[in-house]
Amino acid sequence: MPETITITDDRTGKTVTVPIEGGVFPSSALRELDPSLYCYDPAYLSTASCKSDITYLDGGAGILRYGGYPIEQLAEKSTYLEVAYLLLNGELPNSEQLSGWVDDVTHHTFIHENMRKRFVDGFHFSAHPMGMFISAVAALGTFYGGSKDVEDPEARNRQILRLIAKAPTIAAMCYRFSVGLPFNLPDNNLSYPANFLNMMWKVGDYEVDPRLERAMEVLFILHADHEQNCGTTAMRIIGSSHADPYSAAAGAAAALYGPLHGGANEAVIRMLTDIGSIENVPAFVESVKAGEGRLMGFGHRVYKNYDPRAVIIKKAAYDVFEVTGKNPLLDVALALEETALSDSYFIDRKLYPNVDFYSGLIYQALNFPKEMFTVLFAIPRMSGWLAHWQEHLNDPAQRISRPRQWYSGPDKRDYVALDNR
Repeated sequence: MPETITITDDRTGKTVTVPIEGGVFPSSALRELDPSLYCYDPAYLSTASCKSDITYLDGGAGILRYGGYPIEQLAEKSTYLEVAYLLLNGELPNSEQLSGWVDDVTHHTFIHENMRKRFVDGFHFSAHPMGMFISAVAALGTFYGGSKDVEDPEARNRQILRLIAKAPTIAAMCYRFSVGLPFNLPDNNLSYPANFLNMMWKVGDYEVDPRLERAMEVLFILHADHEQNCGTTAMRIIGSSHADPYSAAAGAAAALYGPLHGGANEAVIRMLTDIGSIENVPAFVESVKAGEGRLMGFGHRVYKNYDPRAVIIKKAAYDVFEVTGKNPLLDVALALEETALSDSYFIDRKLYPNVDFYSGLIYQALNFPKEMFTVLFAIPRMSGWLAHWQEHLNDPAQRISRPRQWYSGPDKRDYVALDNR
């Protein structure tokens, strides 16, 4: 028997029955009842704005899958570029497809010299790397005449390739500028994550440790997509106007720049630094329970169980610390996690560690300054943003995005002359 929902308008007695598919019913039911009737849903807590094949997320069960593949398997066995291909094409590539895709990305990593020498030099020496990254991504579109041909699949694919390939180059460029170091050009002999680390850190003789390369690969995989978050929604909404993907990606990155979206791992580092030592953990936990502080890196808008990415990233943290030495904040983090997970206050509220709880510790151990944390998020998320942008453009049910509003201002009133106010 098919699942349905019946809605009755008590004002008129009119009733509409519509199907429920995958826990979702169409908003057309409201239009059938009354074309002027809207659902008030602040922050879209109960609204599905699109139908997507890209990422499945069950927050209650702690499940995350890209194209049906569990994130645990991808993090263990895959590479970031293979995952990017999966997000964009819906299937894992065969060996020939993967080889061609990796080769294409690898040979599009360079950026125009005018971008490197003129555009970046226009920033103040103390400019935030993420602000520079957003601006550079938007500006990149002006270098490619076909970037606005969003209805041409071949033109779209070229821009997708360029954005994924050049995101690490732009990120490293922004960092090197912010600390006054000369730029390192991409090395096409290196893997995607190794090339990024090399562009970031090479001064004189430098060789990427394969354990750090793999840890960065895993971090990129874990951050590649996460369903309809704030940045992805921005990407889709901007893209719905048929803006070029560079402008849309810059808008998505700007959403990520907000501290409530991409700044969580930085907030975790600040919290752990403020706690200072294991001895201070119990007092901090009590202050949180008393409403005097916030437990950063715990809980999630969607997950009401353990974030599956947190389990993977915790293991990656130990792999990194084998190379870099243990981050002194790790013991504080472990003590905080143990204390919180044994306290009914946090258990009852389903506050479990999320991906941000340990990612900042890894980035800090790798010598990334806190200002780069959001940039590190944006690099891998580029493939997810572009997958959603492409899917949105190909969806015949979609049009330019325009949410409705509930007007709560004054009723009609007459203009009052300035002297009479």
